[in-house]
Amino acid sequence: MANLNLGRTQFGDPANTGNTLSEAETLALLQEWVPNERLQLHMRQVGAVMKAWALEREGLPESEAHKWWMAGVLHDADWDKFPDAHCRIIIEELERRQIDPAVIRTIASHGPRHFGVEPETSMEKMIYVFDELSGFIHAAALIRPTRYEGMDVKSVQKKLKTPSFAAQVNRDEIADAVNRIEVPLEEILAFIIEKQAAVV
Repeated sequence: MANLNLGRTQFGDPANTGNTLSEAETLALLQEWVPNERLQLHMRQVGAVMKAWALEREGLPESEAHKWWMAGVLHDADWDKFPDAHCRIIIEELERRQIDPAVIRTIASHGPRHFGVEPETSMEKMIYVFDELSGFIHAAALIRPTRYEGMDVKSVQKKLKTPSFAAQVNRDEIADAVNRIEVPLEEILAFIIEKQAAVV
């Protein structure tokens, strides 16, 4: 696997604080950069969960929650076309577009073991938490006849303890991410199940 370490921990220009892409611009970038529809869905699901957490659990205004959503929607934007330069390309694109450094650093924080950027803010910690778990829960939903309907936390926890299920999902990274926040895993799982079920 390519070395994805970004070699830096500061991103963007503080003078651009508050600058974001609109919802339409963000989704247009997603469509342009990510031909894989399954990956698109994952990114939109992470964005939805991020925004819901910002609004409901952090009590942030819509303008701030939009930053959380944008980071979630774009966090894997370069994975399809540039897997060997994952994160680097989308970061450089957002810096070129003069986007808020907080959004860019959050994207850089979604895989600290890969990108070398430790999550510090709540937004950064939560994208690290939600990324792998969102994908895992979606994989669990796909094998159920009723998909998300009726899915419970215990069944997801059982699958997490089954290494052969969704084997590509790194359980150590999930444990590391959850250990960085003061919220029980069960609560996180319930939140993701509820919020991303509506994103199809």
